Amino acid sequence: MRIALLILALATPVVYGAQHVVGGSQGWSQTGDYTTWANSQTFAVGDTLLFTYDTTHQVDEVNQADYNSCTSSNAIKNYNGGSTTITLTTAGPLYFICPTPGHCTQGMKLSITVVAAGTTPSGSPTTPTVASPPPPPTKSGVASISCNMNNLMFGILLVFVTMFAYMG
Repeated sequence: MRIALLILALATPVVYGAQHVVGGSQGWSQTGDYTTWANSQTFAVGDTLLFTYDTTHQVDEVNQADYNSCTSSNAIKNYNGGSTTITLTTAGPLYFICPTPGHCTQGMKLSITVVAAGTTPSGSPTTPTVASPPPPPTKSGVASISCNMNNLMFGILLVFVTMFAYMG
């Protein structure tokens, strides 16, 4: 009985949130339109933001006042290194700016509202009125599928190792 429960626990798939590549194919750069991009997304607890940028940029998480004034001196968190993944852990607004002088005032800033996992954002219909075909997979979608397949294969491997350990 214990072996069956262990195998069942190991075989249960892990649910991950969506990964949002900030700015889409342009990434975190001075050419992005982050207001339009954010308005086309739904951000939920458990999702991740992936910022990709070059060495002339960084990512600062700031409060709303600092977002509005493009001030990074009181940053909540600072990220650098060219690739930053931020897991969305709580519902509510989040604000990000590039602290490089002039970049935020030129539009390199992002404001999002995170909803609780499993909820529909206000103003959105709960069921679509017109069915539309799914979009083609993006690079991040392909990477997510690959990651999920790797996790599945690892889970299956763990099940077999566990079975053989208890048998032998």
